[in-house]
Amino acid sequence: MTPRRRLSPDERRRVLLEAGARLFAERAYDAVLMEDVAAAAGVSRALLYRHFPSKRDLFAGVYEQATDQLLGATPFDDGKPPLEQLAAGLRTHFDYFEANAHSVLAANRVLAGDPTIQAIIEGELGELRRRVLDALGLEGTQRLRVSSVLLGWLTFVRVLTVEWLENKHYSRAELLDISLGALMGALQPILGSEIPPAPNSE
Repeated sequence: MTPRRRLSPDERRRVLLEAGARLFAERAYDAVLMEDVAAAAGVSRALLYRHFPSKRDLFAGVYEQATDQLLGATPFDDGKPPLEQLAAGLRTHFDYFEANAHSVLAANRVLAGDPTIQAIIEGELGELRRRVLDALGLEGTQRLRVSSVLLGWLTFVRVLTVEWLENKHYSRAELLDISLGALMGALQPILGSEIPPAPNSE
């Protein structure tokens, strides 16, 4: 019988994060037990705790990895209008939010006051803001003014999306229309006719 290859620390961490991501996607945060994660990853609890001292640390690792993957899946292409690119990025994020509602709600409700989780969210919002500003080609004072608007808009979309996941008071197409409409309305006083028309919703 061929012995199993010993995993490197990075490989082991990846396996643990994959197991954690599956369970956090399937269950509410409070229903995920570290022993269940260890069992899903095929390791002992001691080994799991060696990599992640607490469930909060494991969740932070899972959420940070998901954020990196989302940012990687939503690059901006200079060949397309900015709002069209933004709409595509929002759709990609909505796909993830729907598939991982428990994780998103945990980050924005259960762990809303956790500084590590908030730093991950703020880092993602900051990168998205930079990408939109670059796609719009803004510089100087105009870039600073629009940057402030984008910060408020991204926070608005985050809150709106969490509300949608919890209650579904509006459809996904309406969620997209509301998000893009809010941005266009907020940018109109600054950019005026320079704003390209919003793309059609799903």
